[in-house]
Amino acid sequence: MKRVQGDQELETPQELAARLNLRFNRISNLARALTHRSYLNENPDVVEDNERLEFLGDAVLDFLVADWLYHRFPEMAEGDLTRLRAALVATPRLAEFGRQFEIGPAIRLGRGEAEGGGRERDTILCATFEAIIGALYLDSGIQAVRAFFEPLLEPATEQILRNRQAQDCKSLLQEWSQSRGWGVPVYRLVSVSGPDHRRVYEIEVSLNDKVYGRGSGSSKQAASKAAACDALSNLNVD
Repeated sequence: MKRVQGDQELETPQELAARLNLRFNRISNLARALTHRSYLNENPDVVEDNERLEFLGDAVLDFLVADWLYHRFPEMAEGDLTRLRAALVATPRLAEFGRQFEIGPAIRLGRGEAEGGGRERDTILCATFEAIIGALYLDSGIQAVRAFFEPLLEPATEQILRNRQAQDCKSLLQEWSQSRGWGVPVYRLVSVSGPDHRRVYEIEVSLNDKVYGRGSGSSKQAASKAAACDALSNLNVD
């Protein structure tokens, strides 16, 4: 019988592994990767949440992305590689990978978190995706992670380059604005959400007293950069 929480039909770790064609020697590793701390609070028989696996997965992803970019772009400068890696492992990007794999129904959440839309929240999807990577690495090694994750990198990188997410959008926007006599762009913090260890900042940018872009990120710097890129796109600045 399918598990249900609210009106959401849930997926077991075994079902998720089968659907994604992931082979775990110990399915308990995947179960732990799918366990949010809010679930732990309501289920005292569960002894560990996914935060340690999230930490491990974050480090594994940093290495794999750096290794892939190093070989994929042999002529790219170090600074550009760093910015591109940051864009590929940013919270919104990893959350989107989680959505591609439809991991939301498999995440084990507390009732309140689930009812509050936690299965679609970027911070939870990102953290769970990192934890799955950590669990796969712990269970089956780096090659298993590489086979699962690297096919995602080419299309994601193409999108990032197309949308200028790895460019220094803030400098480009300031140069463009000042060349038109509009002065320096003004950035304003709109909102802050998420738990202390997974803050999400939303910032808007104005030029000549008019808002032209908005962006979000895990830091004010990332959010302001996203806002600047959004403004450049809205202004059709090449």
